[in-house]
Amino acid sequence: MSSIDLSGKVAVVTGSGRGLGLAYAHALAAHGASVVVNDVDEAVAEQAVKSIVEAGGTAVAEVVPVGTTEAAERLVGRAVEEFGRLDILVTNAGILRDKVLWKMTDDDFDAVITTHLKGTFTCARAAAVRMREQGEGGSLILVGSPAGQRGNFGQTNYAAAKAGIAAFARTWSMELGRAGITVNAIVPVAATAMTETIPAFAPYIEAMKNGEALPDFLRKGEGFGTPEDCAALVPFLASEAARGITGQAIGIGGDKVALWSHPQEIRAAYADGGWTPDTLADAFPTSVGAELQTVGIPAPKLPEA
Repeated sequence: MSSIDLSGKVAVVTGSGRGLGLAYAHALAAHGASVVVNDVDEAVAEQAVKSIVEAGGTAVAEVVPVGTTEAAERLVGRAVEEFGRLDILVTNAGILRDKVLWKMTDDDFDAVITTHLKGTFTCARAAAVRMREQGEGGSLILVGSPAGQRGNFGQTNYAAAKAGIAAFARTWSMELGRAGITVNAIVPVAATAMTETIPAFAPYIEAMKNGEALPDFLRKGEGFGTPEDCAALVPFLASEAARGITGQAIGIGGDKVALWSHPQEIRAAYADGGWTPDTLADAFPTSVGAELQTVGIPAPKLPEA
């Protein structure tokens, strides 16, 4: 019997028809929460609800593309209409439009920002209004990405949105703390349609589909596993056990859970009267710039053949 009990709690999980979102919805329902499943495809959403109900959970579907205020209000309204309240929001909905900077169109950029960044904002705002009215606290669980923490080649739009989502978590944790609402970003790493495109992971994901277990160097060394591996973090953060955790970015995947650091100054130098371009050129390489930070998601460390 789990000590994590969400009985009587109500959750909205955006983008939960399949993949990570579906795993989050299942995990919340398995611990007693009633769940509003969201997807843009009605058949996919209804199948997700069916799978949750067949597993003994409670769920309904709300089919709407996330991004607008109207969509956010529909999702929160459905939770209240069906279950009488809202306690948990998981902002998982997202799309990809990957291209390098000089080939990315306005539409590529706007579509990803609208779904990920604006969709997180509008849904969180609507949820916060409802939770504050209820006066009993709540949990906002925002889905980030390693791309937002480190940058990723070809993902200007996605990385920017996910970096913004981590900033949302830090900001909203301060704004909503008095209302007892915790706000955290999670940084999942899992075998999904997106990671299948990474050549280093592809053969292991294919083997996993055929029933083989992922090797330890992936599950532990890379923190890479299934969507279900990532899902454990969601009911935990929504529970009373995590009431003291807010404003954090927490990574999970495979057998690994990790706390990401916040951006912070790591080295400083000073010049009386201020700096000039020339004094910066002289001092920077041996002071502030002595150990520049790396960028990008580190390549997987595969075992030697």
